[in-house]
Amino acid sequence: MVPLIRSRQQVVVVPVDPAKLEVGDIVLARVAGTVYLHLVSSVNLARRRVQISNNRGHINGWTSHDRVFGICVAVDGVPRSGAADKALSANSATSSTI
Repeated sequence: MVPLIRSRQQVVVVPVDPAKLEVGDIVLARVAGTVYLHLVSSVNLARRRVQISNNRGHINGWTSHDRVFGICVAVDGVPRSGAADKALSANSATSSTI
């Protein structure tokens, strides 16, 4: 299976409103003390948390909204559909290479 983001691809991550997250979003989240990009596989708004996984079907578990720092809005300059609408502020975009 092809990864959603390959090593050395440039991503743009912006602060996110966790209440707007949906399945399929790629988020920057803290897991066991380390910050990673993860795929959102389920959303539980009532408990203010999201389930994070990889694109091969492995579920990493649930993480609370306060551990989700950003959403990936572009990979190698290609926008991710609908992701920018979930950003807290479009002016706070930062770029990073994975």
